[in-house]
Amino acid sequence: MIDKTTLWIVIAGLGIGSFFLRFVFTGLVGNRAMPEWLLRHLRYTAVAVLPALVAPQVIWPNATGGETDTARLAAAVVTLAVGILTKSVIGAILSGAATLFGLLYLLG
Repeated sequence: MIDKTTLWIVIAGLGIGSFFLRFVFTGLVGNRAMPEWLLRHLRYTAVAVLPALVAPQVIWPNATGGETDTARLAAAVVTLAVGILTKSVIGAILSGAATLFGLLYLLG
């Protein structure tokens, strides 16, 4: 178990670091126009972050001890297909969740 003092020092340090990282963009650069090349790259940040968070849980899920699982792969494929075809985030999430829970129920 971690010491409470060490835990609070780490939490405070991460909070201060996160504040200053955001302050650079909003406080220091907020009133100035950003270059077009930077704005173009920032547009893709959310699109890149979500797959980076989801991919390890599909390929090496903790629930199966790190073994690739058919239900999770199928749910990822269905989510991607529904998202591309319908352009609906909610529809993609709901169809992926239904696929995952349905296959987990059917496959045991």
